[in-house]
Amino acid sequence: MKIENTKIKDLKIITPDIFSDERGYFFEMFHTKKFKEMEIPINFVQDNQSFSKYRTIRGLHYQIGEFAQGKLVHVVQGKILDVAVDIRFSSPTFGKYFSIELSDSNQKFIWIPPGFAHGFSVLSETAVMFYKCTAVYSPTHERGILFNDPDLNIDWKIENPLVSEKDRKNSNFREIEKDFVFRK
Repeated sequence: MKIENTKIKDLKIITPDIFSDERGYFFEMFHTKKFKEMEIPINFVQDNQSFSKYRTIRGLHYQIGEFAQGKLVHVVQGKILDVAVDIRFSSPTFGKYFSIELSDSNQKFIWIPPGFAHGFSVLSETAVMFYKCTAVYSPTHERGILFNDPDLNIDWKIENPLVSEKDRKNSNFREIEKDFVFRK
């Protein structure tokens, strides 16, 4: 496995070693020892999978308190633009976002630790996304930031997005509380 740091501290891109031949391919999605060596928490407690259609935007979501989630995100089928927004107050990159195309052709993963809002847009006809979480889902600890917040100005790489009513009611970035504070 190859790990790359991004321009935002603690966000990491993971590219697995893929073994291909005329039959297809094989790679490890998760390996406790290797992830520990890469300083990625290995206390995953919930796996999620989502199916979405072209132009869908899901997010920007995060959870607070004891239910704050780290996420290891991977695309099984299709292509998405995955977005992580730094919401750690006092971080040098507070309010900045990082985006990356994840797809079934590049097989990359992104590690998003607690302290980031997460969302994605679907760039292919359909997409199946799989992600491991370090905390279980808790509706009372769930928070969200509006996908089209003008302060964040995220380019989702699509027009006329399909967005849930729930996500259309998320908070503006300026309204979020200090649930996460950056530590060096």
